[in-house]
Amino acid sequence: MLALLAAAVLLPLAAQSPKPEAPRRRITPVNNAATRTQHVNETRNDTARINAQRRARSTSYTDDKGSIVFVDTLTGEQWVDSSLIARVPRMTKPLIYSGSIGVNIWDPVMRIFGQHYGLIDAWVQLNMHNRYLPVFELGVGQTDHRPVTGNYTFHVPASVYFRLGADYNFFYNSNPDYLLLAGLRYGFSPFRYGVRDIVLDTDYWHETATFDIPLRSATAGWLELRLGVRVKIWGPISMGWYFKYSKMLHESKNTAGQPSYVPGFGTRGPGIGGSFSIIYTIPLTHLNKSKATEVVNADKTSEE
Repeated sequence: MLALLAAAVLLPLAAQSPKPEAPRRRITPVNNAATRTQHVNETRNDTARINAQRRARSTSYTDDKGSIVFVDTLTGEQWVDSSLIARVPRMTKPLIYSGSIGVNIWDPVMRIFGQHYGLIDAWVQLNMHNRYLPVFELGVGQTDHRPVTGNYTFHVPASVYFRLGADYNFFYNSNPDYLLLAGLRYGFSPFRYGVRDIVLDTDYWHETATFDIPLRSATAGWLELRLGVRVKIWGPISMGWYFKYSKMLHESKNTAGQPSYVPGFGTRGPGIGGSFSIIYTIPLTHLNKSKATEVVNADKTSEE
């Protein structure tokens, strides 16, 4: 009887006890002809690595389309490095592309047709990638104007003004003889102005008094938004047109009131104007380093 009770207790406990783990199998690494040449097979089609070695024994030149052509010094074969295609910049023109000198003859021409202010200005501009064109402008403005219904003459002696800004060429990968430009300028002018021959009539005394407001110094700064085109007409000579909108940003205060004309800005009003320039362009592509030479030198440095 006791034996039966002991068996009844021990049998469930034996069923719950964990089974011993099965022995683990050992895997012998495979070492055959395929695994011995695996690293070679993985780099067999590595075009960048193969072409880097080939460039090291090649010379190069740039063709008329701007592509880099390599010449194998051992075989004389010409070849194009396909691994460099991804490095080709989006802009096809070099960084330093050209420089331009322009003379704006808008004001002299408009004075022939009755404009009473302005003289002339000139500018220099650098063309980068045929896309970005920073510019500096220097000009001289002047006026002696007596309004038709006025009793005075507003006078500004010849005064300098400056503009600094840049243009953006939308046709940067097209024919560089034709440019479509949008630009921004900041202008500044230190100048003097005064009022001459002010005439006052007194009805009581029936007399006329004449006097002047002497010249006084002033400064002004403004912003210009521009849209224009440039067209080559012969050799290095081009013509350029701009339509511009000007907005006064700041100016000095004066007891004599605001000047009706600011050199470089123009007269107070809607701020709409224009310019017309004759331009001489100088190619500067020779100042750029050869891209092919830079690639070869970079490869040599990385190998060392």
